[in-house]
Amino acid sequence: VEVAVKFLEDSHLFNAGKGSVFTAAGTHEMDASIMDGKTLEAGAVSLITGIKNPVALAKDVMEKSEHVFLAGDGAMQFAKQLDYEVKDASYFYDEFRHNQWLEIKDTDSFQLDHATKKDSKFGTVGAVACDKNGNIAAATSTGGMTNKRFDRIGDSPIIGAGTYANNTTCAVSCTGHGEFFLRAVVAYDVSC
Repeated sequence: VEVAVKFLEDSHLFNAGKGSVFTAAGTHEMDASIMDGKTLEAGAVSLITGIKNPVALAKDVMEKSEHVFLAGDGAMQFAKQLDYEVKDASYFYDEFRHNQWLEIKDTDSFQLDHATKKDSKFGTVGAVACDKNGNIAAATSTGGMTNKRFDRIGDSPIIGAGTYANNTTCAVSCTGHGEFFLRAVVAYDVSC
């Protein structure tokens, strides 16, 4: 699931990694999570900037720290300790995403990245997988909502809301309006 999501994060077409949408401040804040259905171990990051593949950092949180979820400056310090390259903002610039932001910039509005074009649903990315031994995993990565403010965090990095995997049930990666998935703890609820 990490490899699949990294491939999508590397494309400007999706709202994750390179194609992340713009915040109200004109920056990119990315979130990602990953979960192993065999061990129930998980890793997540939120409010990170400049990291080419947020899902890789989420996996490193799972495998190389004692924690599940790191955010903001702390997540960036962790990435620095692991010698992650921090990309310049120009790497994340996409004209289509920039124009989406300009349409609602300086307003109180925010929107899903594909809200204005129903036939162009290239939003949050996710993957679920099952290996030859029946072990499952899930991962999700996003740039959030266009013009988001106040360090808004959706469901994508939240284990149990936007991402969940358990070998006894299923693997889930959610996309859409995160507030609804958070309120209903959707990924875990589907597993239940």
